[in-house]
Parts: sequence; structure tokens; C-alpha cells
Amino acid sequence: MHWIHLTDEEQLKKIISNSQNKPQVIFKHSTRCSISSVALQRLQKVDQPSDIDFYFLDLIAYRGLSSKISEVFGVYHESPQVLVIKDGQCIYDESHLSISMDEILESAHAA
Repeated sequence: MHWIHLTDEEQLKKIISNSQNKPQVIFKHSTRCSISSVALQRLQKVDQPSDIDFYFLDLIAYRGLSSKISEVFGVYHESPQVLVIKDGQCIYDESHLSISMDEILESAHAA
């Protein structure tokens, strides 16, 4: 799995812009949470589709950026959490052990 590390608000603007052309996924990970580690491992076991960009946000190191993501997309902050961004909007979000690559792909490829 190739993760793009999300570390600043400029990247968030790029995610919004790029989502007009292809879905963008943000995975918010807590290095202090065993459930987050399990969710991360589950995602990494699946082949990454080439038509989606996957961003990795370390919640401990970039807590402020996580809050900004919640504000921009109107989603309640959770950890771990995955968001699918398409056409500038969050079209799917899930947390904890409900995070699944199948559901990410289904929502990203929905018309």
C-alpha cells in the first residue's frame, strides 16, 4: 500500500481539488490505539486500486489537521476513521472495526 502522508492544510486543499477527477481517501490513524492498528493492517492487506489516492494522517502528530478535516467535511472526529472524498465532498466515512476496503471501493466507485 502506498500512503501519501498528510501533514499540512495545503495538502487538504489538493485533496479537495484532486477529488474532482478521482476519489481521495483519508485514513486517520492513532499510533496509541490497538483498534487503529488493526484497521490499518486490514487496509494494507488489500491491493491498492490505482484510481484512488490514499492519504495517511497520524492523529497524534497532526491533531490540529484532523480537527480541520472534521470541520471542512462536516464529519464527527473519530479514531481510527476513514473518509472518502469525491467532488470536494465527503461521501463516506466510517470508524473503528467497521473500516473496510470493500466499502471504501464501493463508495468511491458509486456513480
